[in-house]
Amino acid sequence: MAAACARRLGKVGWMLLEAPARRAGTVPVSVGNLAACGSRRAYGTGGAGLRARLLGGSGCRALGCAFLLGGGLGLYQTVRLSVQQHLAEQDAKAAGGDLKLTLYQYKTCPFCSKVRAFLDYHGLPYEIVEVNPVMRQEIKWSTYRKVPILMVNSDLQLNDSSVIISSLKTYLVGREKSLEEILRCYPEMKSVNERGKEVTEYNNKYWLMLSLDETQHMYPEKSLQKEEMKWRQWADDWLVHLISPNVYRTTGEALASFDYIVREGKFGTYEGFFAKYVGAAAMFIIAKRLKSRHNLQDDVRQDLYKAVNDWVAAIGKKRKFMGGEEPNLADLAVFGVLRVMEGLQAFDDMMENTKVKFWYRRMERATQNHEGRK
Repeated sequence: MAAACARRLGKVGWMLLEAPARRAGTVPVSVGNLAACGSRRAYGTGGAGLRARLLGGSGCRALGCAFLLGGGLGLYQTVRLSVQQHLAEQDAKAAGGDLKLTLYQYKTCPFCSKVRAFLDYHGLPYEIVEVNPVMRQEIKWSTYRKVPILMVNSDLQLNDSSVIISSLKTYLVGREKSLEEILRCYPEMKSVNERGKEVTEYNNKYWLMLSLDETQHMYPEKSLQKEEMKWRQWADDWLVHLISPNVYRTTGEALASFDYIVREGKFGTYEGFFAKYVGAAAMFIIAKRLKSRHNLQDDVRQDLYKAVNDWVAAIGKKRKFMGGEEPNLADLAVFGVLRVMEGLQAFDDMMENTKVKFWYRRMERATQNHEGRK
């Protein structure tokens, strides 16, 4: 449409530029007649006088140039936008944009936030289905009843946040195997935990299934791979368990947290009211149990501060991220877990009383700007 309009403007411009020459060659007039004609039209009350001034002589050429200039600028803008769109499509395809991704999640779930951080950083387009945490009707089709669930091209289901991230990263780096083949490298294992509850775990979930050359390219030093895996597991096994005791630390914080959860989650009017007050009371009690189970201090903020400062110390002063100049999978995991506290008192206290602020803001920019899309 824009290109067609630009071409029409150009045609009009050429017609106007050629018009004076044609009139001059076919309709000879005297200076007196021209003056008289000009005078009669100038005093008219309609548009004839104006058209005469615009279409006569230099005025017509000026108007023609204006149309040509407009048409040229229109064509330039059209070509520029087309090139930009083509380059964006190429970037998206190179980053895995050929995959149609649908994420089933709770927005305030730290494991779901980890997956979003990964997808955002790598510029992978995805759709979100917010799951009702009470009825979970949105995932009733799945035998796996937890979130996150990532559906790929509507037919391949990926479960567990760390498996989702490891398999997608393997696919983005290698591209030698399909996602179906990669997923077989993370077999599902069922067991019964110490509380008698059946749990599902996945072998190798912190490993990337790369060739030797690809591994050496990603991790020039072997210690970097071990470090990344160690801190990814730390985020799952320790850091994530500090979130609930901190955001539900007091009854006031529990209410504020559930107000945020209800506002951001998928709740009906009455369901939201029930969830806010009953859920807040329940989570306040559960947070106390989690505190005991994980041997946390009476002031659980101190455990959060220590964990976050340990993370910053592990990065060190010479690196922007644990991955160096760019975030690695451990950076994305820790950022994803901590991000769910944004807007709550626990987050504000953490930013004020630890050294994490500068790293966190760098991670925020990196994910928002899709800096991993290469």
